[in-house]
Amino acid sequence: MASTADHIRDKLIKELGAVHVEVEDTSSNRCAASFKVLVVSPQFEGKPLLQRHRMVNTCLAKELEEIHAFEQKTVTPEQWEKQKSQ
Repeated sequence: MASTADHIRDKLIKELGAVHVEVEDTSSNRCAASFKVLVVSPQFEGKPLLQRHRMVNTCLAKELEEIHAFEQKTVTPEQWEKQKSQ
């Protein structure tokens, strides 16, 4: 079963306590084979980028078996607020 943007968003919110998630299906025909995500979670506080990405990859391990391309940006709520104000 193909993962949907809504399914990915809901899972990241539930499992990573994300306060903001953006998921974009970047497949040419929206076939759910390629996604770009932005995840804002307090669980990323004090963690290096690689560890944050591993947290997302672990959360979506089952879904990533079916996804061909996956781009992610992971930030803390504080980093997100700074980015929004720029």
